Amino acid sequence: MSREEKRADVERAYQIQSDAAVQGAARFFAIGLGTAVILNHLSPFFRRQTLAMKGFFVTTFTVTGLVFYAERALLEHENIRRREENLIRKEARLDLARRGLVPTETEIAKWKAEKVQKDNEGP
Repeated sequence: MSREEKRADVERAYQIQSDAAVQGAARFFAIGLGTAVILNHLSPFFRRQTLAMKGFFVTTFTVTGLVFYAERALLEHENIRRREENLIRKEARLDLARRGLVPTETEIAKWKAEKVQKDNEGP
């Protein structure tokens, strides 16, 4: 994998993570705000709290959603990339074994480069 491909993959992972973080923060903000409104109407203890404490309550929900959604999205993306890489490596090992070569890291890298070159050339 070239530096440009790695950089593009990192940028894609960052974009996936940040999109999920925004989505999670928005959802959990709504949940936190709704919970705060309900507690404000139902709980005398919560009603006595300062506005700053109520804001902290909602912010805690928001940050929790942001962190959990971002982490889940990144782990899912990494899992997909790992599976893709394993499939490519398996194909490389089988093809190299058919040719009678030992599938070392160097040979697998050469095989990948050959495959990319063939794919770019077309039919």
